[in-house]
Formats: sequence, structure tokens, C-alpha cells
Amino acid sequence: AGSSAIIVATLRALLEFYDVQIPLHLQPSLALSVETDELGIVGGLQDRVIQVYGGLMYMDFARDRMQQECGYRYGIYERLDPALLPPLYLAYSEEEGEPTEVTHRPLRVRYEQGDPEVVAAMRKFAQLAADARTALVDGDAARLSRLMDENFDTRRSICQLQSAHVRMVETARRAGASAKFAGSGGAIVGVYQDETMFAQLKKDLEAIGCRVLKPVIV
Repeated sequence: AGSSAIIVATLRALLEFYDVQIPLHLQPSLALSVETDELGIVGGLQDRVIQVYGGLMYMDFARDRMQQECGYRYGIYERLDPALLPPLYLAYSEEEGEPTEVTHRPLRVRYEQGDPEVVAAMRKFAQLAADARTALVDGDAARLSRLMDENFDTRRSICQLQSAHVRMVETARRAGASAKFAGSGGAIVGVYQDETMFAQLKKDLEAIGCRVLKPVIV
């Protein structure tokens, strides 16, 4: 969502209008360069990759795997079958959204300064992503659910989070579902087990001003 979605949509329109071909793996890097160079927005490639490719993607940004082409750096992008996903919910607050730079700008500064907690957390996030890919391929929904919870807990350990955003996660977990941020704040995503759990989840989250959806990923 936000600026990256607008830029990716504009890029697609320009490519179609002018009949220009840019390799798919370079488009996220081009979109990110617009934000960082022109708008001064701090961010990474993750949002842009999924907006360009769609579906379900595994992304590897390990330094030794990053490549460069036409002046743009890019990672390893692997398509996964959306049928591997367990039942997912998406919930967002209609009043408690937060711009990405509020969280990411100070976090980037701390990382570049070598803050040991932030550096360790970033390594942990990378390992969680790799473990989640394995859980998906193995059809282990319970493990994927635990990994999503661990993702949020790791984020919480290095960031000052809005109480309203934390409340969303805690509410979802009380209903039995897993929960992690789906962005910088104001939206969460997680795994639920069955329709009974989803009904309770929806009721509890709507009671604190959230909308709850079942995303369709194709």
C-alpha cells in the first residue's frame, strides 16, 4: 500500500503506454529508487517485489546473493504456489494507520550505527522468513503460525509500537490465531484454524474498530 503501490501502478501504466519492456526482477528496484532518491522515503524491496510479482513470493536479500544489473541491485525472488497457504485473515484499523517512515527511518539509523539489538533482529527476521518457506512447503501450518508470532515478538523487542497496534495483535492471539504486522502498523495478518475461530476473531477485532477480511491470493 501507500507510496510504493502508487509508484508501481504508475510504472506499469508508463510501460504499457510507451510499449517499453523492463525485466520483472528490476522493476521493484526501480520503484524503490524513485522513493529513496526522489521522495526521501526509507524502505526496502519487499513491498515492491510483491506488488510487481503478485501472488506468493519468497525473497532472499542475503548480501552474497544480491546481484546488480543496469545499475540496480536485486535479490533472489522465488514464486511459491498460493495453494500452500493455510487459512489467513487480514485485519486493519480504520483509524490507527501509521506512515512507514515513522518506524523505518529510526530503525535504519540504528542499523547503520551497528546497534547490536537491531542487527541481531534483522538476522532473526531473515531466518524466520527462510523457516516460514520451509513450513509452507512442508504443509506445516502450526509451525508457520508460530513463526508469524515470533516475527511480531522480535519486532516488538526493537521498536516502540503504538499501543493500539499491539492491542490488535493481542486481541487476535486471545482468539487463538497467530498475528504479526502486515506493514509498519495498523494492519495485521495471521493464521486461523477453522471457521469457529475466524468468527470469534472477527467479532473481537471488530469490537476494537478493525475490519477483518479473508485475503484471496492468486
